[in-house]
Amino acid sequence: MTAAIQHVGMVGAGRMGQPMLGHLVRRGYEVTAYDVDPGKRAAVEAKGARWAAEAATLARECEAILVCVGYDRELRQLLAPDGGLSELAAGRIVAILSTVHPKTIVELAGILAARGVHLVDSTVCRGGQAADEGTLLSFVGGDAGVVERLKPVLSAYSTDIVHTGPAGTANVAKAANNMIMWSCLIANHEALALAQGYGMDTEKLREALLMSSGDNYVLRNWRVNTMAWAEDDMEIVQAMAAEKGIGLAQAGVNREICRTLKPKRFKLEQYGR
Repeated sequence: MTAAIQHVGMVGAGRMGQPMLGHLVRRGYEVTAYDVDPGKRAAVEAKGARWAAEAATLARECEAILVCVGYDRELRQLLAPDGGLSELAAGRIVAILSTVHPKTIVELAGILAARGVHLVDSTVCRGGQAADEGTLLSFVGGDAGVVERLKPVLSAYSTDIVHTGPAGTANVAKAANNMIMWSCLIANHEALALAQGYGMDTEKLREALLMSSGDNYVLRNWRVNTMAWAEDDMEIVQAMAAEKGIGLAQAGVNREICRTLKPKRFKLEQYGR
């Protein structure tokens, strides 16, 4: 029987990574974190995790490494033959929490498999508040046995874990989720802006819509949603669609709207044109 994971590493200690570190520590895991920004060391240590000066420390010491970087290029650099995780030994598990193109996951999984290293994508949904509360949803793509071994780690910060299929499928699931989420955010904003134009109390209307067919997750969590990653998410969606020859007209329009609205934080008092 394969031994249970005891030492977990995390690359990337940002908005999502920091609370997840805390949950892992509270579950009894030995946790080591690395981030390119040394200014995050104090926050990492305050969560009870150990700070590593380089990613190579995680590759040498941790049985499972959670990767929370922002973009495909950063992920490829990290897992390159001369990258920060180049010293990964056979049997290690690398879980990619980043939202990236599925083909990036498939390619890297194949490269690492040749070295005996297991790679899964383990995207998370529900946002920062859920990360704080430990109630994230994790989509996980990869070998069923590897996913099963990793589940106790993921359950430290996730109340729901869905095995979506082989490596790469978790990012397909995340792309589908994001398409719907950003569509809802844009529709909510436009609907409430219209209502404000007619002098309605938009908070009262929002509460009423939560009881109607217009109810949606984004509207229920309105004050915690921003456009921070919207354009990047939609860029991935469009690249995926182009690869498969699928026309996604609404996704294209939403990407343009996201580009326009990205600097704004959506609060009820900001409607109007």
